Amino acid sequence: MSSKINGRVSPQPCPHLLDFRSRNGSKPFRALQDCIRVKPPGGRAAIRREPSELPRCGTCNESSRPRLYACVSCAAVFCHAPPLHSHASTHALSIPGHEIAVDVDRAELFCCACRDQVYDRDFDATVVLAQTITATTSTSGSAVTQCKSAGSLPENLRKRRRVDYILWAPNSRENTIIENHSIPLHDATNGSLISSTELPWGLRGLNNLGNTCFMNSVLQALLHTPPLRNYFLSDRHNRYYCQQNNDAISGSKNSRFCLACDMDAMYSAVFSGDRTPYSPAKFLYSWWQHAANLASYEQQDAHEFFISMLDGIHEKAAKEKRKTYSPGTGDCCIAHRVFSGILRSDVMCMACGFTSTTYDPCLDISLDLEPNQGVSGKSSSVKANNSCNVEADYMGSSQNCEISTLKGCLERFTRAEKLGSDQKFFCQKCQVRQESLKQMSIRKLPLVSCFHIKRFEHSSIRRMSRKVDRYLQFPFSLDMAPYLSSSILRSRFGNRIFPFDGQEQDAPSEVSSEFELFAVVTHSGRLDAGHYVTYLRLSNHWYKCDDAWITRVNESIVLAAQGYMMFYVQKMLYYKASEKQAASLCDVRR
Repeated sequence: MSSKINGRVSPQPCPHLLDFRSRNGSKPFRALQDCIRVKPPGGRAAIRREPSELPRCGTCNESSRPRLYACVSCAAVFCHAPPLHSHASTHALSIPGHEIAVDVDRAELFCCACRDQVYDRDFDATVVLAQTITATTSTSGSAVTQCKSAGSLPENLRKRRRVDYILWAPNSRENTIIENHSIPLHDATNGSLISSTELPWGLRGLNNLGNTCFMNSVLQALLHTPPLRNYFLSDRHNRYYCQQNNDAISGSKNSRFCLACDMDAMYSAVFSGDRTPYSPAKFLYSWWQHAANLASYEQQDAHEFFISMLDGIHEKAAKEKRKTYSPGTGDCCIAHRVFSGILRSDVMCMACGFTSTTYDPCLDISLDLEPNQGVSGKSSSVKANNSCNVEADYMGSSQNCEISTLKGCLERFTRAEKLGSDQKFFCQKCQVRQESLKQMSIRKLPLVSCFHIKRFEHSSIRRMSRKVDRYLQFPFSLDMAPYLSSSILRSRFGNRIFPFDGQEQDAPSEVSSEFELFAVVTHSGRLDAGHYVTYLRLSNHWYKCDDAWITRVNESIVLAAQGYMMFYVQKMLYYKASEKQAASLCDVRR
């Protein structure tokens, strides 16, 4: 259960931390207080037994690894450098009860078994107390005077002698050490590991800022969404120009937070050529200003973040332009221009054939893997956040073991269903409530289609939530033509029952109905302690983006992943230009 601290809800601890606390209490954390070193004023806390100590991994004796963790149980130091290796995880798995460690350079708790940061109230209180004592010591004049009278100052307050800068050049001994201990970035023993020079342009890891894997997974997909990437890299949204306009129009503090500006800054950083992991802290803070109810370091839902972020971009653009737009056209902002589509809902009176048609804009389509016992198959409501919610219709218990497919979910979505007697439709022609037939279809396809798989189920009767772990097959190429309004109504009912009005434009000739998969967001673990990872398709290769770590993977790994959100882009965005170029090359050769 979550607990409240100063009015805020603290995140759920991992099971290994709970087990450690049940066996040892908070005594090991309080014992670390003497080892916490803080550089004043307000510097970051670190773990050192001696101020001059240089921690090294107990297995490989390296001190330059990305992360070094000290086991809280035995004080042994081990490195954690995925995807190469993790001696800290090896130590935790080999000795039960040694899963909890502390980052020696950041003084942050880390679970070596879960490979994620964990949080403990007593440990945080210990670090804060050490920082408070250091700040008090550094600002207390009496303490400094007393140290001066004793003839010396504490090391962290001692003024350092300024020295001239001298360019370092290795001597013969240092050259020998470098040659003997250097290894190439590419590890031939593991084909999935690649050097930074072999990574596609713009592929860069994102640091986890504390349970922010939900944000990193969605951002990786958006950073490599072709129309969104082309928009920002062509300077269609200039953050400096946008900020000048905001300052001129309104000087309020909230008007300065622009998610599109932060996306522009992120695109500049990611495509700058720098391969070190990037920290999207500015974007996270701006998103918190937009979604204050989600502003915490708790794990959030990636789909909820996706919709909230697009709404934030849309709301800011709508306020600036102060102009009304037709829903679903995508003329208002880049978010709707890329992801916005239109759903068509037809409800037909089964007595006279009268049909009521409504259109609803949507940013994604949500599909339910689990059959709803005794409940109608599809939901006609559209959330206020413009997310199209689709539930698979009823299937018998014998079908629970069958493998679900994305195409099967779309077919069930566009299948006609008879509404129940308690959902009778008021027919304008009969002037009474009649039994009706309802059918959903897609009137307008977006440039990028996002399919959200509803893997988190909430039961109001049982008052509990659970995760749906059913496997879903999804194709790399998807033809959306069978699910368009024009195709569905013509094949299912014919023009006799559903006459098309002259203004219906479901499938324009210039819009492709064929889509290609380019990103998959997956969720692993339980409902309350899971982890999000994104698989990206770039240069015809698949890459796994796990926060700060990037690895190349095979297609089979992607297909076996537990898909949560799938992003498909229209094929014409990939191949239209290349086909023209290929045709011109053929003409030249002839």
